[in-house]
Amino acid sequence: MSSELVVAAAQMTSIDDVDANLMQIEALLEDIFKSQKPEDKVRLVGFPENCLYMRVVEGESIQGFTLSHYAFARLSEQAKKYDTYIHLGSVPMYVEGHLYNSSVLISPQGEVTPTYQKMHLFDIQLEGQKPIRESDVFRHGQKPNIIEVDGWRIGEAICYDIRFAELFSQYARKEVDLILVPAAFLVKTGEAHWEVLLRARAIESQSYLLASAQGGIHQSVKSGVRETHGHSLIVDPWGTIVGQVAKRAVGFTVAKLSRERIDSVRRQIPMKFHRRLPVA
Repeated sequence: MSSELVVAAAQMTSIDDVDANLMQIEALLEDIFKSQKPEDKVRLVGFPENCLYMRVVEGESIQGFTLSHYAFARLSEQAKKYDTYIHLGSVPMYVEGHLYNSSVLISPQGEVTPTYQKMHLFDIQLEGQKPIRESDVFRHGQKPNIIEVDGWRIGEAICYDIRFAELFSQYARKEVDLILVPAAFLVKTGEAHWEVLLRARAIESQSYLLASAQGGIHQSVKSGVRETHGHSLIVDPWGTIVGQVAKRAVGFTVAKLSRERIDSVRRQIPMKFHRRLPVA
């Protein structure tokens, strides 16, 4: 079990073209591992929601992925090449015959595993904008999920999940070390809510948060355009930002996470002994 874990949050501007997105992912991985120091080997790279396919025009049909998709074979080779875990924040994935907005973890041995299916689907209507209904396409995920990397226990969430503290409370009760929150936040809600929600969830959970985001102008290969907020963040258990990609563009940030930092925060404010409400 490692006392430290070096992680990277990769920010993308994905579009509705798998090959273009794969090239973006591979270029980011090359830049991340070119920049790392030998003593600070990146063991987990988080990519954002919709990293392999971003629907640019609301209402267009989405072709779901299966594990036989060529994209996973290519990324499996990348994970083996860099000896790292790759977390695909979300992919439109068929799991047990149904389409979910699903995270996928690729191990350093190249194993590809769907892990968490997004529980809270983005069905909203902002003033002056067209409605967005994620549930028209995807099924709701049914449960939280915890993965493990080098002995670090890692909870999973996706984008809109960040607004539901009860999910993060479950991870806090299980004392996870890190929570992944890949996202594709709209600009309007991102400017108002993104950073404050992430920092609040880190403080409540007393764990690190790694939030890889879509950011920038997404130009469809067919027609249409959309924009996302970006500002990928890595936040520590005190709520301090320890890594960020501020611009709405492709980029990454790397941070070294410390178990001592987690223990220090939990020692100073021992929330687990103070909880009064039972688990629902």
